[in-house]
Amino acid sequence: MKTEVAISRIATQVPTQILALRIVSEWRDHAERLLAYAEPVSRIGLYVSLAIIYAWFGGMKFTEYEANGLVPLVENSPLVSWFYALFSVRGFSTFLGFLELSIGLLIALRLANPIFSAAGGFLSAGPFVTTVSFMISTPGVVVPELGPPAITVAPGQFLLKDVGLFAASFWVFVDSLKTVVRR
Repeated sequence: MKTEVAISRIATQVPTQILALRIVSEWRDHAERLLAYAEPVSRIGLYVSLAIIYAWFGGMKFTEYEANGLVPLVENSPLVSWFYALFSVRGFSTFLGFLELSIGLLIALRLANPIFSAAGGFLSAGPFVTTVSFMISTPGVVVPELGPPAITVAPGQFLLKDVGLFAASFWVFVDSLKTVVRR
């Protein structure tokens, strides 16, 4: 009982600024310990998720379903429509499949050497810039009755996700390059 009264008296006699500083200091210590684990986990998660996306999307490019699904995007694009003069619909899709699987592998090879993932992150940014440009060239992106900024689920929202994937790709490039330079 006397101990509780003494602690209570000490607590009320200590200026509130000192208590606040102590709480902030303890919070920062806890946050630093959390960051020691969270930062590497989030870094690994970003690399792995981007590699999985490339493996999945790249693998799908070898199917007729995916090849035909690309047609409205590719044929309306001034950047890539010319590929159909070089390749058939399936041929171009197969080419993209190999490209995407290769980029995913380069990103996954971060474990072996970050120079691979730097190349993968850099190469990864290109396809996403291209697909975001499809938002301008592909008919049916904007909901006609509502006008901009209302976009359709497909192809509008499907393409919009590539803004985030571009950012993730560029982050992988910068993070990997930073590791290579600082070795």
